[in-house]
Amino acid sequence: MGNLDIVHREKFGTLLGIAEGGVEVYSSHYPSADRTDLPNRQAYRSYVDGVFMGYKWQCVELARRWLYINKGYVFDDIAMAYDIFRLRFVTVIADNSKLPLKSFANGSKRRPEPGSLLIWNEGGEFDVTGHVAVVSEVFDDAIRVVEQNVEDKIWPAGHAWSRELAVTVDADGGYWIDCTYEDAGIMGWVIQTDDARYAEVIEDVDPALFAIRLREVPDTEQAADGWLDAARPDEAAYIQSMQGAKLASDEADRFKYLCLTESANQEIKRATNELHAMFMHATNFVLQDDDLLRRFNLPPAIWSRIHQSWDNRRNEMITGRFDFSLSSQGLKVYEYNCDSASCHMETGKVQELWARHYGCEDGRSAGARLHRELVDAWKESAAGAFLHIMQDRDLEETYHAQYMKSAIEAAGIPCTVIKGVSSLKWGDDGQVSDADGRHIDWVWKTWAWETALDQIRDQISEDEDNLRLHKTIDRATQSPRLVDVLLRPEVMVFEPLWTLIPSNKAILPVLWMLYPDHPYLLKTGFDLDDGLRATGYVAKPIVGRCGHNIAIYDAADNLVSETDGNFDARDQIYQEMFPLPKIDGRNVQLCTFTASGTYAGACVRVDRSNIITVDSDILPLRIVPDPE
Repeated sequence: MGNLDIVHREKFGTLLGIAEGGVEVYSSHYPSADRTDLPNRQAYRSYVDGVFMGYKWQCVELARRWLYINKGYVFDDIAMAYDIFRLRFVTVIADNSKLPLKSFANGSKRRPEPGSLLIWNEGGEFDVTGHVAVVSEVFDDAIRVVEQNVEDKIWPAGHAWSRELAVTVDADGGYWIDCTYEDAGIMGWVIQTDDARYAEVIEDVDPALFAIRLREVPDTEQAADGWLDAARPDEAAYIQSMQGAKLASDEADRFKYLCLTESANQEIKRATNELHAMFMHATNFVLQDDDLLRRFNLPPAIWSRIHQSWDNRRNEMITGRFDFSLSSQGLKVYEYNCDSASCHMETGKVQELWARHYGCEDGRSAGARLHRELVDAWKESAAGAFLHIMQDRDLEETYHAQYMKSAIEAAGIPCTVIKGVSSLKWGDDGQVSDADGRHIDWVWKTWAWETALDQIRDQISEDEDNLRLHKTIDRATQSPRLVDVLLRPEVMVFEPLWTLIPSNKAILPVLWMLYPDHPYLLKTGFDLDDGLRATGYVAKPIVGRCGHNIAIYDAADNLVSETDGNFDARDQIYQEMFPLPKIDGRNVQLCTFTASGTYAGACVRVDRSNIITVDSDILPLRIVPDPE
């Protein structure tokens, strides 16, 4: 006898019903999607009259499409459905004018009305994203909504709505909508109206709450060593790399930590989620325009592989790191390291172990959830039966690899670590194997994709047909190279090849073009103009790592600071100068991490230099309550 709790869900794209205005509602059961009809990520994009609605057939797509068809306006792109509750206006497509949008908390005396949007917070049934539905009918004891991506079942005959939710009206006239899911919650509803009575006041966060504060734990003669366990492979490698149990190399910083308010934490979480979505949109935009793609200086011979990677593995990114400047002056992103990002272990493990040892009970660790989020990301990944972790012999890469190994194994995926490439072998079938003769089919790497590309840049021509990676060397006399593993079509690599695009700093001018004056972005161009000169600017190679070959110029065009490196011959972009905040004589850069594309934790890197590099220190970061 089958499990009675299993609910039938219609195949992806099945018409479930038709709502007001002839708006069709479809099943969003992704596992049943037909790869023939939907061969790539581009095919999932939904348009009406050339206007982008969202991705088929998500809740946000339906909400935007319903409003466009019935009202002629849409709300702006948002990262998560719950972000709609903070929006303040909608845009009329016909003339690009703005109309006010007001938000009302669940229990408000102003009831929702047909055409308003019902918003669920993140959590439970709607974990990570939240949810949005369109209100279709309003009664004293119930409300009916139209939605996608919940039950995926065909509506009963005569219905023009998806679900009916129970309502309670309290003695003061407050209108309370029952969520029906015990582990989820309704934030409220948004209405296009000028009337602000009973509406929530959606204000920008007080910039003063963005200031990062320095604090110290008392010196109670805690031992400098002994708080990391050398019996654990990741901690042993970390101790060896840092030459002791410590986060910061400067002994004067042993008791110091930095604090971020709850409001600032919510802002960086919102920014991380929104920026990830923006970087993905910009990546898709670049891959539709060969002239733009050419600006990224990637060998044309691999363009088709990048396209294929994006089409087939768009949702298989495990993790990345944003670098920000956060202060009372605002929050601005510098770049997105979504290929071979570092500092995960410091964020997800070491700063919490520091707090336990040194007795820091102030707030909570900013990386407390990172490890479990990485485990969940690996569980959701398409990784096969066995995964090889490939790293260089650098000590930092060793503890980073061991930390990720713990997350991969916690996700139930067996794996092993390979240091360097000297142990790799050619199998009889021409595939690459490890020292034990096991085929390498799935890889997570600490190497950047650009490292592999550098091995073949001088060997491939503009003609894609000449790219024969497995024939470029004599297998009888030469061992496999890194490129012979990572660029073999049958090997699936994390992070996927398409991450070459958003990790390349050429994406930054594209973002500014797509989202001019966005509050999280800095003005950036491929060319240096008078506007950038007037603010001061930073020159960065479009491909670079660890803060190498960066130069900072002030508004008088004087060189303020620069770093050396191996990327000085690469094309550059020019980014508006937005200094890091200086605390205790150190410049402080905030880093946030994504797992499966959503916020997963944060850390800070500090340096007396204006430019953060691979050698910059990390101080513990704590999330503390807002000051009263």
